[in-house]
Amino acid sequence: MIVVAGEALIDLVPQGRGALAGLKPALGGGPYNTAVALSRLGSPTAFCSRTSRDAFGEALLDGLREAGVDVSAVQRGPEPTTLAVATIDTDGSAAYSFYVDGTADRLFAAPAELPAGTRAVSFGTCSLVLEPGASAYEELLRAAAAQGVFTALDPNIRAGLIPDADAYRARFKSWLPSVSLLKLSQEDALWLGGTPSEWLAAGPSAVVVTQGGDGLTVFNRDGAVLPVPGEKVDVVDTIGAGDTVNAALLHGLATLDALSLEALAGLGVEDWTRLLRFAARAAAITCSRAGAQPPYASELGEL
Repeated sequence: MIVVAGEALIDLVPQGRGALAGLKPALGGGPYNTAVALSRLGSPTAFCSRTSRDAFGEALLDGLREAGVDVSAVQRGPEPTTLAVATIDTDGSAAYSFYVDGTADRLFAAPAELPAGTRAVSFGTCSLVLEPGASAYEELLRAAAAQGVFTALDPNIRAGLIPDADAYRARFKSWLPSVSLLKLSQEDALWLGGTPSEWLAAGPSAVVVTQGGDGLTVFNRDGAVLPVPGEKVDVVDTIGAGDTVNAALLHGLATLDALSLEALAGLGVEDWTRLLRFAARAAAITCSRAGAQPPYASELGEL
Protein backbone atom coordinates (compact mmCIF):
# COMPACT_ATOMS: atom_id res chain seq x y z
CA MET A 1 0.00 0.00 0.00
CA ILE A 2 1.22 3.48 -0.92
CA VAL A 3 -0.48 6.22 1.13
CA VAL A 4 -0.87 9.72 -0.29
CA ALA A 5 -1.36 12.40 2.36
CA GLY A 6 -2.59 15.89 1.52
CA GLU A 7 -5.40 18.01 0.21
CA ALA A 8 -8.29 17.29 -2.11
CA LEU A 9 -9.91 20.32 -3.70
CA ILE A 10 -11.90 21.54 -6.67
CA ASP A 11 -10.08 23.16 -9.58
CA LEU A 12 -12.18 25.76 -11.42
CA VAL A 13 -10.77 25.62 -14.94
CA PRO A 14 -11.55 28.41 -17.46
CA GLN A 15 -13.29 27.30 -20.64
CA GLY A 16 -12.21 30.33 -22.63
CA ARG A 17 -10.11 33.48 -22.54
CA GLY A 18 -10.45 36.47 -20.26
CA ALA A 19 -11.22 37.03 -16.60
CA LEU A 20 -14.93 36.30 -17.01
CA ALA A 21 -14.61 33.06 -18.97
CA GLY A 22 -16.83 30.24 -17.79
CA LEU A 23 -15.31 27.97 -15.13
CA LYS A 24 -15.67 24.19 -15.14
CA PRO A 25 -15.20 22.40 -11.79
CA ALA A 26 -12.72 19.52 -11.82
CA LEU A 27 -11.47 17.16 -9.12
CA GLY A 28 -7.99 18.17 -8.03
CA GLY A 29 -5.28 18.91 -5.53
CA GLY A 30 -1.72 17.67 -5.94
CA PRO A 31 -1.97 14.76 -3.49
CA TYR A 32 -5.44 13.85 -4.79
CA ASN A 33 -4.14 13.68 -8.37
CA THR A 34 -1.16 11.61 -7.22
CA ALA A 35 -3.42 9.09 -5.50
CA VAL A 36 -5.64 8.70 -8.57
CA ALA A 37 -2.61 8.35 -10.86
CA LEU A 38 -1.01 5.72 -8.60
CA SER A 39 -4.14 3.63 -8.54
CA ARG A 40 -4.60 3.91 -12.32
CA LEU A 41 -1.05 2.61 -12.74
CA GLY A 42 -1.92 -0.43 -10.65
CA SER A 43 -0.41 0.34 -7.23
CA PRO A 44 -2.60 -0.35 -4.18
CA THR A 45 -3.22 3.18 -2.90
CA ALA A 46 -4.85 4.85 0.10
CA PHE A 47 -5.67 8.54 0.57
CA CYS A 48 -5.14 10.25 3.93
CA SER A 49 -6.82 13.64 4.16
CA ARG A 50 -9.88 15.50 5.39
CA THR A 51 -12.73 16.37 3.04
CA SER A 52 -15.97 18.27 3.31
CA ARG A 53 -19.40 16.69 3.55
CA ASP A 54 -20.63 19.15 0.89
CA ALA A 55 -21.39 18.11 -2.70
CA PHE A 56 -17.84 18.80 -3.84
CA GLY A 57 -16.47 16.66 -1.01
CA GLU A 58 -18.74 13.79 -2.00
CA ALA A 59 -17.63 14.12 -5.62
CA LEU A 60 -13.97 14.01 -4.56
CA LEU A 61 -14.52 10.80 -2.60
CA ASP A 62 -16.50 9.29 -5.47
CA GLY A 63 -13.56 10.05 -7.79
CA LEU A 64 -11.15 8.25 -5.48
CA ARG A 65 -13.43 5.24 -5.14
CA GLU A 66 -13.90 5.09 -8.90
CA ALA A 67 -10.12 5.01 -9.30
CA GLY A 68 -9.85 2.19 -6.78
CA VAL A 69 -8.26 4.26 -4.00
CA ASP A 70 -8.84 3.20 -0.38
CA VAL A 71 -10.61 6.11 1.40
CA SER A 72 -10.89 4.58 4.87
CA ALA A 73 -8.27 7.04 6.20
CA VAL A 74 -10.14 10.13 4.95
CA GLN A 75 -11.57 12.33 7.69
CA ARG A 76 -14.78 14.32 7.11
CA GLY A 77 -16.01 17.73 8.25
CA PRO A 78 -18.89 20.19 7.72
CA GLU A 79 -16.64 22.99 6.41
CA PRO A 80 -16.65 23.83 2.67
CA THR A 81 -14.28 22.37 0.09
CA THR A 82 -11.19 24.36 -0.93
CA LEU A 83 -11.42 25.95 -4.38
CA ALA A 84 -8.53 26.65 -6.75
CA VAL A 85 -9.17 28.94 -9.72
CA ALA A 86 -6.84 28.06 -12.59
CA THR A 87 -5.47 30.37 -15.28
CA ILE A 88 -4.08 28.64 -18.38
CA ASP A 89 -1.25 30.41 -20.26
CA THR A 90 -0.75 30.20 -24.01
CA ASP A 91 1.79 27.37 -23.55
CA GLY A 92 -0.68 25.34 -21.48
CA SER A 93 0.95 26.00 -18.10
CA ALA A 94 -1.41 26.59 -15.20
CA ALA A 95 -1.36 29.16 -12.39
CA TYR A 96 -3.76 29.20 -9.46
CA SER A 97 -5.50 31.43 -6.95
CA PHE A 98 -7.00 29.74 -3.90
CA TYR A 99 -10.05 30.07 -1.66
CA VAL A 100 -8.98 28.32 1.53
CA ASP A 101 -10.36 30.20 4.55
CA GLY A 102 -12.26 27.89 6.88
CA THR A 103 -12.15 24.92 4.50
CA ALA A 104 -12.31 21.28 5.54
CA ASP A 105 -8.94 19.99 4.35
CA ARG A 106 -6.85 22.38 6.42
CA LEU A 107 -8.34 20.95 9.65
CA PHE A 108 -6.72 17.55 9.09
CA ALA A 109 -5.55 15.78 12.28
CA ALA A 110 -2.66 13.31 12.29
CA PRO A 111 -3.97 9.74 12.52
CA ALA A 112 -2.84 7.42 15.31
CA GLU A 113 -1.50 4.93 12.76
CA LEU A 114 -1.06 4.39 9.05
CA PRO A 115 -3.19 1.90 7.08
CA ALA A 116 -2.06 -1.71 7.41
CA GLY A 117 0.62 -2.70 4.91
CA THR A 118 1.84 0.85 4.23
CA ARG A 119 5.13 0.78 2.30
CA ALA A 120 5.41 4.47 1.47
CA VAL A 121 3.77 7.81 2.21
CA SER A 122 3.74 10.76 -0.20
CA PHE A 123 3.32 14.40 0.92
CA GLY A 124 3.01 17.74 -0.80
CA THR A 125 1.44 21.00 -1.96
CA CYS A 126 -1.04 23.20 -0.02
CA SER A 127 -1.40 20.72 2.83
CA LEU A 128 2.13 21.58 4.00
CA VAL A 129 1.36 25.31 4.15
CA LEU A 130 -2.11 25.81 5.63
CA GLU A 131 -2.36 25.53 9.40
CA PRO A 132 -3.34 23.79 11.55
CA GLY A 133 -3.28 20.92 9.06
CA ALA A 134 0.30 21.61 7.97
CA SER A 135 1.61 20.78 11.43
CA ALA A 136 -0.45 17.59 11.45
CA TYR A 137 0.97 16.47 8.10
CA GLU A 138 4.45 17.36 9.35
CA GLU A 139 3.83 15.18 12.41
CA LEU A 140 2.75 12.31 10.16
CA LEU A 141 5.85 12.74 7.96
CA ARG A 142 8.22 12.57 10.91
CA ALA A 143 6.35 9.64 12.49
CA ALA A 144 6.40 7.63 9.25
CA ALA A 145 10.13 8.23 8.77
CA ALA A 146 10.83 7.26 12.40
CA GLN A 147 9.03 3.97 11.76
CA GLY A 148 11.24 3.27 8.74
CA VAL A 149 8.49 3.92 6.19
CA PHE A 150 9.61 5.29 2.82
CA THR A 151 8.59 8.95 2.43
CA ALA A 152 8.28 11.10 -0.69
CA LEU A 153 7.96 14.89 -0.74
CA ASP A 154 6.86 17.22 -3.53
CA PRO A 155 6.65 20.76 -2.09
CA ASN A 156 4.83 21.97 -5.26
CA ILE A 157 5.16 25.61 -4.22
CA ARG A 158 2.11 27.87 -4.35
CA ALA A 159 3.80 31.14 -3.39
CA GLY A 160 0.53 33.03 -3.01
CA LEU A 161 -0.40 30.81 -0.05
CA ILE A 162 2.90 31.32 1.80
CA PRO A 163 2.84 34.47 3.97
CA ASP A 164 6.46 34.15 5.18
CA ALA A 165 8.75 32.76 2.49
CA ASP A 166 11.85 32.57 4.70
CA ALA A 167 9.97 30.71 7.43
CA TYR A 168 8.66 28.20 4.90
CA ARG A 169 12.12 27.68 3.41
CA ALA A 170 13.49 26.96 6.88
CA ARG A 171 10.62 24.56 7.54
CA PHE A 172 11.28 22.79 4.23
CA LYS A 173 14.89 22.19 5.27
CA SER A 174 13.70 20.79 8.60
CA TRP A 175 11.66 18.13 6.76
CA LEU A 176 14.56 16.78 4.71
CA PRO A 177 15.99 14.41 7.37
CA SER A 178 12.60 12.64 7.27
CA VAL A 179 12.40 12.43 3.45
CA SER A 180 13.51 9.43 1.37
CA LEU A 181 12.78 10.87 -2.10
CA LEU A 182 12.51 14.58 -2.89
CA LYS A 183 10.82 15.51 -6.16
CA LEU A 184 10.36 19.12 -7.19
CA SER A 185 10.09 21.26 -10.29
CA GLN A 186 12.86 23.52 -11.52
CA GLU A 187 10.69 26.52 -10.57
CA ASP A 188 10.20 25.17 -7.05
CA ALA A 189 13.93 24.60 -6.70
CA LEU A 190 14.69 28.20 -7.66
CA TRP A 191 12.08 29.54 -5.23
CA LEU A 192 13.33 27.39 -2.35
CA GLY A 193 17.01 28.10 -2.92
CA GLY A 194 19.76 25.61 -2.23
CA THR A 195 21.05 22.85 -4.49
CA PRO A 196 20.36 19.13 -4.92
CA SER A 197 23.69 18.32 -3.27
CA GLU A 198 22.73 20.36 -0.21
CA TRP A 199 19.32 18.69 0.00
CA LEU A 200 20.85 15.22 -0.40
CA ALA A 201 23.28 15.93 2.43
CA ALA A 202 20.32 16.73 4.67
CA GLY A 203 18.52 13.40 4.25
CA PRO A 204 17.00 12.17 0.97
CA SER A 205 18.62 9.31 -0.96
CA ALA A 206 17.68 10.91 -4.28
CA VAL A 207 16.38 14.20 -5.66
CA VAL A 208 14.40 14.34 -8.91
CA VAL A 209 14.02 17.75 -10.58
CA THR A 210 11.48 18.18 -13.38
CA GLN A 211 12.07 20.68 -16.19
CA GLY A 212 8.70 20.70 -17.93
CA GLY A 213 8.95 19.60 -21.55
CA ASP A 214 12.72 19.33 -21.23
CA GLY A 215 12.45 16.23 -19.04
CA LEU A 216 13.68 15.13 -15.63
CA THR A 217 17.02 14.81 -13.85
CA VAL A 218 17.90 12.64 -10.87
CA PHE A 219 20.68 13.54 -8.43
CA ASN A 220 22.12 10.84 -6.15
CA ARG A 221 24.21 10.95 -3.00
CA ASP A 222 27.21 9.54 -4.82
CA GLY A 223 27.30 12.64 -7.03
CA ALA A 224 25.71 11.00 -10.06
CA VAL A 225 23.52 13.24 -12.24
CA LEU A 226 21.28 11.57 -14.82
CA PRO A 227 19.05 13.63 -17.15
CA VAL A 228 16.30 12.12 -19.29
CA PRO A 229 14.56 14.16 -22.02
CA GLY A 230 10.84 14.80 -22.02
CA GLU A 231 8.38 13.16 -24.40
CA LYS A 232 7.20 15.36 -27.25
CA VAL A 233 3.45 15.96 -27.16
CA ASP A 234 0.88 18.56 -28.17
CA VAL A 235 0.18 20.18 -24.80
CA VAL A 236 -3.43 20.94 -23.90
CA ASP A 237 -2.52 21.98 -20.36
CA THR A 238 -0.06 20.94 -17.66
CA ILE A 239 -2.59 20.40 -14.86
CA GLY A 240 -1.58 17.28 -12.91
CA ALA A 241 1.64 16.66 -14.82
CA GLY A 242 3.90 16.93 -11.79
CA ASP A 243 1.51 14.81 -9.74
CA THR A 244 1.64 12.16 -12.46
CA VAL A 245 5.44 12.19 -12.21
CA ASN A 246 5.15 11.60 -8.46
CA ALA A 247 2.87 8.63 -9.02
CA ALA A 248 4.96 7.15 -11.81
CA LEU A 249 8.13 7.37 -9.72
CA LEU A 250 6.50 5.73 -6.70
CA HIS A 251 4.84 3.04 -8.79
CA GLY A 252 8.12 2.35 -10.55
CA LEU A 253 10.05 2.15 -7.29
CA ALA A 254 7.47 -0.27 -5.91
CA THR A 255 7.82 -2.38 -9.07
CA LEU A 256 11.61 -2.43 -8.59
CA ASP A 257 11.19 -3.24 -4.86
CA ALA A 258 13.11 -0.04 -4.10
CA LEU A 259 10.87 1.62 -1.51
CA SER A 260 13.61 1.98 1.10
CA LEU A 261 16.49 4.40 1.61
CA GLU A 262 19.05 1.66 0.99
CA ALA A 263 17.40 0.28 -2.14
CA LEU A 264 16.85 3.78 -3.54
CA ALA A 265 20.51 4.66 -2.98
CA GLY A 266 21.52 1.45 -4.73
CA LEU A 267 19.66 2.01 -7.99
CA GLY A 268 21.94 2.16 -11.00
CA VAL A 269 21.88 4.14 -14.23
CA GLU A 270 19.76 1.58 -16.08
CA ASP A 271 17.04 1.49 -13.42
CA TRP A 272 16.91 5.27 -13.07
CA THR A 273 16.76 5.69 -16.84
CA ARG A 274 13.77 3.32 -17.00
CA LEU A 275 12.08 5.11 -14.11
CA LEU A 276 12.52 8.61 -15.49
CA ARG A 277 11.47 7.65 -19.00
CA PHE A 278 8.38 5.97 -17.58
CA ALA A 279 7.56 9.13 -15.60
CA ALA A 280 8.15 11.32 -18.66
CA ARG A 281 5.79 9.20 -20.78
CA ALA A 282 3.12 9.32 -18.08
CA ALA A 283 3.37 13.10 -17.69
CA ALA A 284 3.23 13.62 -21.45
CA ILE A 285 -0.07 11.74 -21.65
CA THR A 286 -1.50 13.88 -18.85
CA CYS A 287 -0.42 17.05 -20.67
CA SER A 288 -2.08 15.86 -23.88
CA ARG A 289 -5.59 16.09 -22.40
CA ALA A 290 -7.51 18.72 -20.49
CA GLY A 291 -7.33 18.76 -16.70
CA ALA A 292 -5.67 16.24 -14.40
CA GLN A 293 -6.35 13.02 -16.30
CA PRO A 294 -3.38 10.74 -15.59
CA PRO A 295 -2.87 7.63 -17.70
CA TYR A 296 -3.81 4.05 -16.98
CA ALA A 297 -1.22 1.28 -16.94
CA SER A 298 -2.54 0.02 -20.27
CA GLU A 299 -1.58 3.31 -21.92
CA LEU A 300 2.03 3.15 -20.81
CA GLY A 301 3.16 -0.42 -21.16
CA GLU A 302 5.91 -1.91 -19.05
CA LEU A 303 8.29 0.12 -16.91
